[in-house]
Amino acid sequence: MALERHPPPLIMVAPTGARKGKGDHPRLPLSIQEIRDETVACASAGADALHLHVRDQSGRHSLDPGRYKEAIAEVHGALPDFPIQITTESAGVFDVEQQLACLRDLRPKAASISIREVARDAALAARIYGTCSDNGTSVQHILYDLDDWTQLLAWQEKGVVKADQADVIFVLGRYGPPKAAKPSDLDSLTHLFPQLPGRVMICAFGPSEHDVLCAASAYGADLRVGFENNIYTEDGERAESNATNVAALKAALVFRTQGLLQ
Repeated sequence: MALERHPPPLIMVAPTGARKGKGDHPRLPLSIQEIRDETVACASAGADALHLHVRDQSGRHSLDPGRYKEAIAEVHGALPDFPIQITTESAGVFDVEQQLACLRDLRPKAASISIREVARDAALAARIYGTCSDNGTSVQHILYDLDDWTQLLAWQEKGVVKADQADVIFVLGRYGPPKAAKPSDLDSLTHLFPQLPGRVMICAFGPSEHDVLCAASAYGADLRVGFENNIYTEDGERAESNATNVAALKAALVFRTQGLLQ
């Protein structure tokens, strides 16, 4: 049963992602300056944090620490205290050693790390999570299905994942083959939420993104929204910008909360 009263969810915006380009949406922020400006707009629209991807000179997904440092400095130049989480997503390009090198050299305050991707080279798992612990990097585990959840539990049991590395994000839907998320996708997950000692976040692919996120908020989950997962409105039209999507989600959450509490 969904609880009816929760603190407002944290809203993290993921404006870029690793795969889309200007052909998918002309306002997809790719350059560091575009990412800065879009983050400022999203913060004004109600976003609480940034999930940051950077691109190289050719617009391809990058884990280059120098690019990350430049982007973080630009965003913090405009929004000094705005929380930034980097991605270590491989996107089919980077191996676990390269992901580890990014974490080691950048020493970010926060990073999302896919359980499934680390498991490609499980011998490096302890170094991945140990490096984050040593550097004070807050970890959010990316979980795509219950197999990832089982792997996380196993690594927690062995001490590979540290006790304070407890935050997770469940990804609903997928890029390929394309699958749009729907609210019923939460049915197999919500019983896990009370078992998790950290924060739970949800992101969702496709035009039902906001319906899914509003449903997740009723269970106390934090939310990630943005063009990384969805560039459409609920009507199937291309959204104007990340910032308008953030504003629309905020409005939907207010509407839902008022309806639940009446």
